[in-house]
Formats: sequence, structure tokens, C-alpha cells
Amino acid sequence: MNCYTVNRNWSDKFLPEIKDLVGRHLLETAADPFDQIQATDLMMLEARDMRVAARVRRPGYALRYPHQFTIRSTVSSGAQTELSKIVNGHGDWMFYGHSNPSQTGLDAWWLIDLRAFRAALIRHRTNSPQIIMGDQANSDGTRFKWFDVRSFPAEPPLVVAASNDVAQQ
Repeated sequence: MNCYTVNRNWSDKFLPEIKDLVGRHLLETAADPFDQIQATDLMMLEARDMRVAARVRRPGYALRYPHQFTIRSTVSSGAQTELSKIVNGHGDWMFYGHSNPSQTGLDAWWLIDLRAFRAALIRHRTNSPQIIMGDQANSDGTRFKWFDVRSFPAEPPLVVAASNDVAQQ
């Protein structure tokens, strides 16, 4: 089994919990006129598809890097990575979570607005306040970029929502 398959199988077990957490932020209570006239109790935030990337880190990283999120930037096969897909305009939000020590659920997480992320990267290139970030190699030949969530501009907000276990900024 290749590295992608192993990692995908591991992270997919968290998808039901991620769906529950993200779903809370996609729906809002409808205004009274919608309920009274159109039988509508809940409404989507936006009337379009929302594409959500999901990344779950293995236990231990939340304590070591409490303000960082990572995005894979290089794979040994040369295939397109999460970072290139996001920078090229794909994805609306990214769920970034940390597995609990028993690897049965999530301890800490952020819901990140990828439009705000892309906007901050564009502004970063034009000498606005600098985003704190770096590159890191993994032992499997992949690389990722890490970003410090606290270094992103306040507007537009990067973090849509977060667990209580993660400082938002």
C-alpha cells in the first residue's frame, strides 16, 4: 500500500467528526419571514457549493506547534500538492485538526477561510505585514509549508471557527 493510501485511510476515519464540526458553520437559523412563509428553519451561508479541504495531524503536534497549520507543498512523485491546488484558487475552507492521543477523535482544530489565506499570501508579496511561515521536510520525501495563524492580517479573518483547545490569535 502506498503512502497516500495509508495516510488517506488514517485521516478518513475522522471525516464523520469533521462533517459534524464544519456543518455547524455552514448553516444558520433562518429569519422569521423565511420560516413563516417558506417553511425554512435553516439556511446555508452561501447559495453555492462549499469546497472544504480536511487535514488531520497525528497526536503530539498540537502541543509542539499550537499556532501552526501545515499544507503539503512537495511530493516525491511530482504530483500537484494541496498547496498548489489552494494557491490556484481551489477550495473555500480548510479544516485543520489534531488527533487525540488515542487517535479516535479530534482534540484541537481550526476552520480556515482559504479566500482569506490566498488574500494574505497576495498581500504578503506586496510588503504588507509579513506572514510567519517556513518549509519542512518529512522523512517520506514530502515537504510542507507551515504557517503561524497569529501572523495573518485581522481582515479578512483567516479563522472561521476553532475548538476551545486552540488559541485563535
